[in-house]
Amino acid sequence: MKKKVFAIVGNPIDHSLSPILHEYWFKKYSINASYKLLKAEEVNLEDITNKIRNKELEGINVTLPFKQKIIAFVDKIINDAKSTNSVNTIFLNEEGTLVGENTDVFGMQAAYLKEISHAQNKKALIIGSGGVAPSIILSLQKCRIKDISIINRTHEKSLFLKKKFNFLNVLDWELLQEELKKFDIIINATSLGLKNGKDFDFKFNNVKSNLVFIDTIYNPLETSTSKFLKEKKIKTFNGLDMFIYQGQKSFYLWNKINPEIDDKLINLLISKLK
Repeated sequence: MKKKVFAIVGNPIDHSLSPILHEYWFKKYSINASYKLLKAEEVNLEDITNKIRNKELEGINVTLPFKQKIIAFVDKIINDAKSTNSVNTIFLNEEGTLVGENTDVFGMQAAYLKEISHAQNKKALIIGSGGVAPSIILSLQKCRIKDISIINRTHEKSLFLKKKFNFLNVLDWELLQEELKKFDIIINATSLGLKNGKDFDFKFNNVKSNLVFIDTIYNPLETSTSKFLKEKKIKTFNGLDMFIYQGQKSFYLWNKINPEIDDKLINLLISKLK
């Protein structure tokens, strides 16, 4: 039987743990498959999606900066991908249609938002308007959070998101440090803090004592911001749980098996981040 090949497409891509995650599950469920990193440029996207059509690839995950750009090359987008205009999982359905879906929304809800009580009364700030931001907005909305603000270095990107989610409050980047104190939930959806990358150029001193801080970054496990906040006894989450849950749903879409998230898997992933 031919070995199935899956991949994650993005740029940069070297930090991704997706091959570790999926190959653990392939082994656990005796699936003859492999999973690879596929560093790409925008010009490669059509060729990559054609490889799924002709079965060279069984399916792909999509990460920055292609979650919106890849939509032009699929036949249809469904469910949360439609609501967010953001795709992170692609597969060929039984009719031979190339489908784009979004599992980030599920990942966000399953990982963190179930932990937040009385969510509907909270004020949330999303820092960053990139690929994962629409998924965060939708997941907050699904949790009945009505007061959602967004702030991004490039103001126009936030305004573009406001066209899709007209209830968003758009803030100016220059005011970020001052605005932090107004929020109950702050989510870092930028790449600031990513391993070997840039970081915030200030400390998050000015925050509520009961703040919940969520960093969508999982490599490193603890960014300097989350470490600083943890030392102040602020409740913080890294991006690892979201990464695992979105991967769980991708795995199900491809293999029709809902894989178990067990301690062995979590310890394996954490070991790769140390």
